[in-house]
Amino acid sequence: MKVIVTLFTVLAFMATPTSDTANNLHDFSVQDIRGNEVDLSAYAGQVVMVVNTASKCGFTGQYEDLQSLYSEYKDRGLVILGFPSGNFAGQEFESEEEVAQFCQANYGVEFPMFSITEVKGSQQHPLFSYLTSAENQDFTGDINWNFEKFIVDKDGELVRRFRSRTTPKSDEILQTLETLLAQ
Repeated sequence: MKVIVTLFTVLAFMATPTSDTANNLHDFSVQDIRGNEVDLSAYAGQVVMVVNTASKCGFTGQYEDLQSLYSEYKDRGLVILGFPSGNFAGQEFESEEEVAQFCQANYGVEFPMFSITEVKGSQQHPLFSYLTSAENQDFTGDINWNFEKFIVDKDGELVRRFRSRTTPKSDEILQTLETLLAQ
């Protein structure tokens, strides 16, 4: 049985694209907060906001605006993908169950949440390696803190990156979303 589990783990790892082989967001597969594998190509045709989140951060209150934004725009084609991470001062719970309970109890989060993810460093998930090494120089570089936001168009191409201090309902983000959703 161990051999079969090991084999599937190796095959799954080999099937995960790297930032060098991925062409866009839709090339990645990630694990949701309940442990299910999610192919991000399922979001083709939608505008996607990828956010690295944390439950114990000064920016954690942004969950409220993220949920509000999701409720307001989901029927127009916006999806927000939350990726909890403990990369910054260990400001995340240790288990996905704790994260899910916290997000639901405190913010009523309905948008898709994913497993606790390394967003920088030597164990950085390939998705975040891709997002932080985009060809556009405005998007490159390590994630500096929790709640950075990456906006991806309907074709899976990264079009904007916003740092933590830019709130989800800022004029800049709203204008970007309106433009992309109208296309």
